[in-house]
Amino acid sequence: MTIILMRHGKPEHRMAGRLNAQALADWCEAYDMALVCDTPPERSITIARQASVVVCSPLPRARSSLARLGLHPVEVDALFSEVSLPLVTSPRLELPTLLWLTALRMLWLCGYAGESESLLCARKRAARAADKLIALSEQGTVLLLGHGLMNKMIARELRKRGWQAEKHASSRHWSSAIYHRPFI
Repeated sequence: MTIILMRHGKPEHRMAGRLNAQALADWCEAYDMALVCDTPPERSITIARQASVVVCSPLPRARSSLARLGLHPVEVDALFSEVSLPLVTSPRLELPTLLWLTALRMLWLCGYAGESESLLCARKRAARAADKLIALSEQGTVLLLGHGLMNKMIARELRKRGWQAEKHASSRHWSSAIYHRPFI
């Protein structure tokens, strides 16, 4: 039994310049609605086509990535969605987008969630997602077309359950991680 965790393609959404907190919130919302603008590499197509069960996140970048692979999901589930950034309300503070994204993700990892999902809740969701993927793997090789951080959290849960990594995930678009069921 095999589980493939694949990250979506490159979103059709540009990095902005300096933004205040409200503009960043708008930018994040637009990112969540973005489709992908690139085509998958041949290696990703080959890996994805091994799956007999395909699931994905409901976010457009994941669904459009799956379409670019020529595949259709048997299930679309918010369980596999990316973890949202915690946002702040600071009308005067303007920062470069990349600095905002990095600082807010680090704050999230340190325990600040604001109105978004906490690290603890995200870990619990990743555990439920891993359980679901393991159950689906009874039907054959599973492909999850998802997102960078959530895929890494799911991978961690699979390893905790004894699943062996053939290939670890990276943060690149179209990257994949492949896990095999433990023999014992």
